[in-house]
Parts: sequence; C-alpha cells; structure tokens
Amino acid sequence: MNQKALEKDAMRVLKETSRTFYIPITFLKKDLKKAVANAYLIMRALDEIEDNEHPEVTNGLKHDILMETGSLLKEEAFPNGRYLELLEPVRQYLPEVTLRMNDWISLLPSGAKNIVCNAASEMAFGMAKWAKANWQVRTKEDLDDYTYYVAGLVGVMLSDLWEWDSKVKTDRELAIGYGRGLQAVNILRNKKEDLEKRGVSFIPDGWTLEDLFNYSEENLRKADLYMKDITKRSIMLFCRLPLALAHKTLNALKEGKEKMSRSEVEETVKEILAE
Repeated sequence: MNQKALEKDAMRVLKETSRTFYIPITFLKKDLKKAVANAYLIMRALDEIEDNEHPEVTNGLKHDILMETGSLLKEEAFPNGRYLELLEPVRQYLPEVTLRMNDWISLLPSGAKNIVCNAASEMAFGMAKWAKANWQVRTKEDLDDYTYYVAGLVGVMLSDLWEWDSKVKTDRELAIGYGRGLQAVNILRNKKEDLEKRGVSFIPDGWTLEDLFNYSEENLRKADLYMKDITKRSIMLFCRLPLALAHKTLNALKEGKEKMSRSEVEETVKEILAE
C-alpha cells in the first residue's frame, strides 16, 4: 500500500477495533491525529496479546512475547521480521491489529515516534510482569501499578504529544489519574466477565464494591482537574468525550445497569460537540 492508502486503512482498523476512541481521535488535526491514532493501534496490539483468551496463548508465552516486544520497540528501526517470528507460534490466535504493528509504527510522524514507542515499550514490560503474576491484584498499590501500566502511562504519553504538537503543558500526576480513572471504570464494568472468562479479579483483597467506586471517583476527579490545563479546543474535545462517558458509565453502574445504552453514548457525543 502507498502512504495514503495505509493511512486510510489504519483508520478502518481503528474504527473496527474501538468505536469509543475512534470518535474522539477524529476531533484531532493533522500530525497529532495521525500520532494518536497509530499510538492507539500500537497499544491495542499489545493489549490483544495480554487479553488473549485462547488456551494456547499461555501466561508464560504472553510474558515472553511482551518482554521481547518491549525490547524491539526500543530499537531505532522496528525489526518487523523478528517481531513476526516472535508471534509465529500463536499467530493464528492474534488479530490483525497485533500482526500489523509495523504498519502503525511506520505511520507515526517522526517527531512523535520516540514518544509513542517508548511509552508502548514501557507498557509491554508492565503487561509482561502482570501476565507472569496472573494479574493477582492484592493491594491498592498493586491496583495502582496495574492501572498505571495499562492506562496511566497512556495519559502521560498523550500529554507529551500535546506538548510536542501544540505546546499544551499538563500535569503528569493528573494525566496518570485521567488514565487510571478510565481504566477503573472499565474494571468495574467488566469485573464479572474478567472473573468468569479469565479467572481474574482486579479488586484488591478486602475491598468492597464501594471501595472500587471510590477509587474510580478519586481518579476521575484528577481527570477533571487535568482538563483545566488544556486550552486547545480539538485536544479538549478529544479528552472530554472519554471522560464524560466514564462519568456517565460510573453513574449507570451505581444505578445497577451494566453499561450505557448506545443512544446515551450518541447523546453524549452530541453534548460534547455542542460545547
């Protein structure tokens, strides 16, 4: 594929992979849009290894693949041949987004490449550690560590991209809170499925459901504060939509619903765009 066709195809994969993030990414402009879209695909590629439920993709294999991928992401030119060789034993159980990691890296604007690949490498190492530990979250510190690696560091990466592209400076700790808040809501929403399908619970020992709600709210408050430093409208819209959806999902869960309805999501998008 030529560059234009590849860019268009990346947006197709993004839309098929996550409608939740596809919409806010379309609010961004030019190089920043390209950087965030492909950063999402790279991190989703890692996520699909970590979350894979096929019995052939064991925790030991996940650990080894993620550790090696973390090292490959640090190389100046991504060694795609070595990456595909690494995936070969489980290739048939992995989705397109994971197999095409090299395409997403090749589409990163040059100024954003190091920011994204360094963050993705750190994420891969963190996910590898948690795969080896079978995601056994015992304490609040464990929960903080896990939510940092899968979401908090995404907040930091995005902040680095805002500064790189638009000179928008934000607070690192609040950026971590933004990512953690969104992840904590996901943990609440998926807790039953995680336990039934994967035998995994991200709820610390001795915690009640109320403790997890409080943890989510505490981090979403940091996310709300994070928004105050963002002055550029396109970035503000990007950040505001997932945050609004997280707040509303948390409220729905408190009311005993499993999630927001599709019409509620669409209404939220309209509300954000009208601001």
